[in-house]
Amino acid sequence: QVQLVESGGGLVQPGGSLRLSCVASGSIDSFNYMAWYRQAPGKQRELVASITNGGSTNYADSVKGRFTISKDNAKNTVYLQMNSLKPEDTAVYYCYMQRYTWSNPYWGQGTQVTVSS
Repeated sequence: QVQLVESGGGLVQPGGSLRLSCVASGSIDSFNYMAWYRQAPGKQRELVASITNGGSTNYADSVKGRFTISKDNAKNTVYLQMNSLKPEDTAVYYCYMQRYTWSNPYWGQGTQVTVSS
């Protein structure tokens, strides 16, 4: 069983930046798919960004050009660099990892990001 622990959330002003980290309790080498999701109050959880084991990335249209997902296998960590933050980015952000499409995914506990002046 792998545990995922997110950190880096907080309160930031519009236009500011945050970097979220997701540390896995074990090696992430075996995970083919890693992602960040977010859920705002009253809304469904949505995919923000994803990265494959090979390094291919994908982004939601709403964050393209502002967010960057990356990983450091040596540190068992996935990052989400968030720049030019907007109030609509306010949400709980969750880390997600899955080894194969048919395997059970792992979720972190979430970290709150609030963008407000």
